[in-house]
Amino acid sequence: MLIVALSGVIFAAGLYFEIFTPYRWVAQGLFLLVVLIAGHGIIKRGVLALWRRRLDMNFLMTIAATGAFLIGHGEEGAAVIYLFYIAELLEDYAAERAKRSVGELLSLAPETATLKRDGKEQVVHVHQVRAGDIIVVKPGDRIPRDGIVVHGTSSVNQAPITGESMPVLKTEGSQVFAGTINEEGYLEIKVTKGSEETILSKIIKIVEEAQREKSPTEAFINRFARYYTPVVVGLAFLVMTVPPLLLGWPFSEWFYRALVLLVVACPCALAISTPVSMVSGITSAARNGVLIKGGTYLEELRKARVVVFDKTGTLTEGTPEVTDVMALNNYSKEKLLQIAASLEARSKHPLADAIVAKAKEEGIEPCAIHNFRSVTGKGLTADLEGGTFYIGNRSFFKEESIEFPEELLERFEDEGKTVVLVGNSEHCIGIIALMDRIRPASFEVVRRLKRSGIKTVMLTGDNERVARAIAKRLALDEYYSELLPEDKVSAIEELLKTHEHVVMIGDGVNDAPALARAHVGIAMGAIGSDVAIDTADVVLMEDDLSKVNYLIRLSKRTMAVVKQNIVASITIKGSLAILAFPGVISLWLAVAAGDMGLSLAVILNALRIGSIR
Repeated sequence: MLIVALSGVIFAAGLYFEIFTPYRWVAQGLFLLVVLIAGHGIIKRGVLALWRRRLDMNFLMTIAATGAFLIGHGEEGAAVIYLFYIAELLEDYAAERAKRSVGELLSLAPETATLKRDGKEQVVHVHQVRAGDIIVVKPGDRIPRDGIVVHGTSSVNQAPITGESMPVLKTEGSQVFAGTINEEGYLEIKVTKGSEETILSKIIKIVEEAQREKSPTEAFINRFARYYTPVVVGLAFLVMTVPPLLLGWPFSEWFYRALVLLVVACPCALAISTPVSMVSGITSAARNGVLIKGGTYLEELRKARVVVFDKTGTLTEGTPEVTDVMALNNYSKEKLLQIAASLEARSKHPLADAIVAKAKEEGIEPCAIHNFRSVTGKGLTADLEGGTFYIGNRSFFKEESIEFPEELLERFEDEGKTVVLVGNSEHCIGIIALMDRIRPASFEVVRRLKRSGIKTVMLTGDNERVARAIAKRLALDEYYSELLPEDKVSAIEELLKTHEHVVMIGDGVNDAPALARAHVGIAMGAIGSDVAIDTADVVLMEDDLSKVNYLIRLSKRTMAVVKQNIVASITIKGSLAILAFPGVISLWLAVAAGDMGLSLAVILNALRIGSIR
């Protein structure tokens, strides 16, 4: 800013000597001084561009300023350099703002940590902390490393990472993340990751890479600028030579008009019109707990015509609960739950966890079992209390020739519940119905998408009746049921045949192949999952499905701003080029309006993107 102020004062002094005194040589000397102070970097880069046989903006401005001095318009030459220097500062500000947003993320992690060893606390640099160390975090301090709480209870503000507005309760066994704030309690945390492996480090890396990546629109503008500049320079050469040589018109006048065209040929505002908008959109999303891995995906989201949801953990809470226990054939509910829990205790399926939890809640202890066998995708069988028992779905029971009450299953499934059958070698002894509750936000998200003309589709491994009941409750346009993970990829491919732009939302782990196949794959609730962060195109750091609507709004606003910036840049540059022919505009006006003013307008317009919530 010192150079701007100093050059401005000298330029004003030059204008005074130019207009109000007979000492024009003093004015020309002051204008030359402005060029040397504000333009030494521009001239140096311009000469280097000439040496490399490139027509860059520095070369164009150097030629324009030199030409202005040669024909006695030193004030215009100085104005060209001075105003272009200010335009460059504005571009640097835009780039620095992008770096600053990453710097703000870097500042979230403290530089020191309180290490606890042998009962003693020691403050060390955070890079000295290793996985397995125990660190102490007191109220009001930022957590320096990802880890697991081993002692203490507190509320932790995770807004810097996830965008969550409310603090999250952390107790023993809870995951905590670097950069989040311990609000009230004393915590001892066992570190699980090194400094380069934390969720915060991954976020910073993704944002930096996304800012560098060029979107399709940005790539097009760069190609356009490569042709635009030489064409206008060629036009300037014709303007300088044809009228004086063929028509005998004054050379100095047309030489001046050619210089104006050279200034107009500089595509600086056009060159920053797209990247400054994309960076603003990506950094705004990061502040709201959404990681977008590049301008390509930010641009693609606005084109979405189909949004595909995985059911479990996306449209639903992902934690099924037992809603009904119906005992049959002289078995009690307690005995039915005991047998079911005994078998399911060996399983890792989410439904198994819910059944075991229900038995524990009822104070029922599981029995010892023998000859345990798991049939993938169907059920379990084992021997206990002198008999063989089975638990699973209807196809498993049909294979084992065990009869079951189909009408009861259909009744539960029509209510959107998943049914588990329990039986012995003779007959079905009971039915356990479970339900994965629909997220309250799912209804509003689906409604808004449909109102925007976007088709909504659900993929699930549940049977037809359960899938239909949930799809009906959410008013989804379409659903695919009884899908294995590989079937979900086929479903996406089928949708791609009939729809141009397909977005899929899942957990980023089980759905990774299907997310990769869609135009944009969005992983939800990925704060604790390295796999999800690594595989998805867009990552929602918390379980907030409403961020899907925010993403589409952000994409539409960003691309609207990009279009406004491009149209304004081309329109103003084109108008100035046309006005240069009859000599209506001066050199300084071409720079003031076409570079400095336009660059400022483009940057200010891009900053509006950050207001989207």
